[in-house]
Amino acid sequence: MRLPKFALENHQFTIVLVLLLVMFGLVSFLNMPRSEDPLISPAGSSIIVIYPGATPADLEELIIDPLEEVINELDDIKKLTSTAKDGLAVVGVEFLSGSDPDEKYSDVVQKVNSIRNDLPTDILKLEITKWSITDVQILQLALHSSTAAYSDLEYEADMLKQILERSAGVQKVKTWAVPDQEVRISVDLIRMAQFNIPLNRVIQAIQSANQNIPGGSIDIGTRKFNILTSGAYQDLGDIRNTIVGSTDGRLIYLHDIADVEMNYKEIAYEGRFKDQNAVFITVSQKPGTNIFDIIDRLHEKIDRFDATLPGSINLSYVFNQAKSVSSRISSFFLNLLQGLILVGLVILAAVGIRAAIIVIIVVPISILIAIGFIDLSNFGLQQMTISGLVIALGLLVDNAIVVIENISRFMRLGHKPADAALKGTEQIAWAIVSSTATTVLAFVPMMMMRNITGEFIRSMPASVVYTLSASLLMALILTPYLASRYLHITPDTPENRFQRRLNNFISGSYRKILNYALSKPKKIIAISLTVFIFSLGLFPFIGISFFPKAEKPQFLINIDTPEGTSLDHTGLIARKIENILSGYPGIRHFATNIGHGNPRIYYNVVPKNETSTHAQIFVLTDSYEPESFVQLIDSLRSRCALIPGAKIEVKEFEQGPPVEAPIAIRVIGEDLERVRQLSLEVEHIFSTTPGTVNINNPLTTTKNDLHIRINREKAGTLGVPLAEIDRTVRAGIAGLPVSKYRDEKGKEYDITVQLPVREKATLDDLNKIYVSSLSGSLIPLMQLANLEFKASPLVINHYNMERSVSITADVKRGYSVNTVTHEITEKLDKMNWLRGYRYDVGGEQESREESFGGMSQAVLVALIGIFGVLVLQFRSYRQPMIVFSAIPLALIGAIIALLLTNNSFSFTAFIGLTSLVGIVINNSIILVDYTNQLRAEGLDIRKALIEAGETRFTPIILTTATTVGGLLPLTLSGGTLWAPMGWTIIGGLIVSTLLTLILVPVLYRIYSV
Repeated sequence: MRLPKFALENHQFTIVLVLLLVMFGLVSFLNMPRSEDPLISPAGSSIIVIYPGATPADLEELIIDPLEEVINELDDIKKLTSTAKDGLAVVGVEFLSGSDPDEKYSDVVQKVNSIRNDLPTDILKLEITKWSITDVQILQLALHSSTAAYSDLEYEADMLKQILERSAGVQKVKTWAVPDQEVRISVDLIRMAQFNIPLNRVIQAIQSANQNIPGGSIDIGTRKFNILTSGAYQDLGDIRNTIVGSTDGRLIYLHDIADVEMNYKEIAYEGRFKDQNAVFITVSQKPGTNIFDIIDRLHEKIDRFDATLPGSINLSYVFNQAKSVSSRISSFFLNLLQGLILVGLVILAAVGIRAAIIVIIVVPISILIAIGFIDLSNFGLQQMTISGLVIALGLLVDNAIVVIENISRFMRLGHKPADAALKGTEQIAWAIVSSTATTVLAFVPMMMMRNITGEFIRSMPASVVYTLSASLLMALILTPYLASRYLHITPDTPENRFQRRLNNFISGSYRKILNYALSKPKKIIAISLTVFIFSLGLFPFIGISFFPKAEKPQFLINIDTPEGTSLDHTGLIARKIENILSGYPGIRHFATNIGHGNPRIYYNVVPKNETSTHAQIFVLTDSYEPESFVQLIDSLRSRCALIPGAKIEVKEFEQGPPVEAPIAIRVIGEDLERVRQLSLEVEHIFSTTPGTVNINNPLTTTKNDLHIRINREKAGTLGVPLAEIDRTVRAGIAGLPVSKYRDEKGKEYDITVQLPVREKATLDDLNKIYVSSLSGSLIPLMQLANLEFKASPLVINHYNMERSVSITADVKRGYSVNTVTHEITEKLDKMNWLRGYRYDVGGEQESREESFGGMSQAVLVALIGIFGVLVLQFRSYRQPMIVFSAIPLALIGAIIALLLTNNSFSFTAFIGLTSLVGIVINNSIILVDYTNQLRAEGLDIRKALIEAGETRFTPIILTTATTVGGLLPLTLSGGTLWAPMGWTIIGGLIVSTLLTLILVPVLYRIYSV
């Protein structure tokens, strides 16, 4: 290889190149975006349709079925789901990973618009949203008070919103739990009857008077004037003075038949903080920005605003993601520093202080270069990229160690420093290129996984690839130069104590073991196979999992009351839980959302939309200590279970990509009642299976609707249009939005026509509703209709265009999700499933199978790529197979390490196993490559194997020790997410290294030619 020679002969260029790369990385590190987790979002869209008064069955027929039919025509659909509730239909479409989000969103919009005219014309709202990572809030504030009115809280919240949204890097500022105001027109039906004015005329008059139609312009001589028309309403007085009719030559104004005033809509979302009424303000950041810079700027503005607040209103921080990001990044960089120290100690003990300094210099240089390319790839600094740097820490010094150790060996043989640097590097160059290439090839397929999990972890393997590539370049150009200038070793240079003991072990014990192994090859192979088969038998005792709990000092409490429950009653349940939470000393604070989920503050948790039967409490604790946190969660679950009238779940945050629930079973079939009965049986199986908690079945109960059955014949006889009846009922019960009013500040409000009922409509209010006939006379509603209660489903769900329902559950700590799911599916298989009805397993198992399947493909691609590199290097088919013998040896260590440390085979453990494929064969490559060189010099196989084993023993042991040392801090402090990966690599590498030094020479002796 000519690169080391070129670098030594042109050392000035080498130094400048290295400095430029380091500066590139340093600038990137200072300016690159920082976040807690990878900012991922699958390509997908949601179509939200609000159709007041429509039942789930109506929405299914009129909205969902036509939308699903047209959307299903699109390509690359992964999942199509729909939900229909009273007045609300949501259709969600998720596309395959790798699809262009903007292009797919445009396709969805085009398809929906193509059938928009076929949907009901009286739909209140149709909105198409693109799934976005910017929905996650980095900051949540609460303006709260026990005495101030909501209008005061709203005013201050709007003021703060305007201040914050002008800050650089802020994507969006939003207020939550603010009651909406409207211009309420309370019509007097008696007065309308006296003036013979039907409701429809009032609505038309308002809509006509509130139009803003430009009048154009006119030329008068040399001047041009714009023509101003009447325009939209300017104030409430304009609305009150709207002409709605005339009688006996007298104009009838709106204020003659109605009261016009600003009023609050029916409250559908209440916020509470510290036992006080609250309004929440959230901030999201723009992609590619630094969260710390944004938060610092926001802090200054918030502090100044807080100083101006009235004494009756308080401002508090509910959630600040920057603290979590800072803690996580600091923890990872601490692991990086600790790993660097351990690596440095190993190198220092093995090769001396000068050589250790030369090797350690490579570490920060390689990491900074990698950070530059991480920034160039738009990954940002977050837990996956930093964990990739930690994984690479122990690996990146391998090349430098092998090079410096070989240079030192040539110096001890009497070569001059420059000659030793060149010959030592050239001799080992292709071996370290191959070993680096094989390691890189183990990580590259992970970057190509086409699923949401692949997107989530992609920055981790990319970080490893960038770091290892940088370390290889430094080992070939910088390390030999530094060694030639600053490494002074002669044949007379004494060895340190560690080197003497290691050399004594190599020449003594290891030589005896290797000689014995070469003499008894069949016995060694038999022992290795026995140990391998025994370790595979231990795998079932490990268990399988996906992603663990997030291990964050926060959790959610979800409260769901029966369908039809009022917001007030749901609020009472929430207050009971607030009282329970107040009794725990470790809880810092909690924010209560009644009628809505808490704003989205975690990447894989999406809040529920407004519904009176749901409340969610976000709880923040002082710290996270695993044992005490688990006790807190278990205690709360036990106490909340005693509260009647609601389904309450205490839910911890989960790591990894979004998953519906740890356990989810979809019951699929056509008949809703049959599906409901099956779902109840499945729910019973859930409840009787140990380990399940927070069981949820949307069809546990049914609901009764109040059906207004109109006598069509009688209505026709009296000249009452059916549309007039529906419109009047809507106006009387919920209010009928007919237009918009914009005040002098530019804020827009609905203009709602409503009959004068109390704050919340009751059954008696139906007796007060009159409908207008074509002649203008008013007829009591009850003369035209009968009331009856009619059972209907709470919700209708579709999964890939089929009716379905998902029964979900969490799993208690100490139980395996895979084991519990397997027990449930065994019971489900014994159920009597009629033709046309079936169940699918969703949740974590579905995601795990998809993700593990992607990883299996990644392993296969890695093995093929690595084999190709080895065939190219050794020009043989047998020798690559000898090198591959390290892989099953690594599996032995990985399984034993996971079993001894009580870790399950999680997705990160699978990442560790995939990484091992490339890491462990490096030792075999070095061993086989040097054996081939010795044989080329004329040595017979046995002598070549013994000398190669003894010569390469030190660099192999050192590279293993540095890899283990680099990973050990992350493994010990990385929690349940990174510990399985760390122990998989450490255990696999240690066992593989020890056995490789014996088994590879044996296999080489038998199979090599």
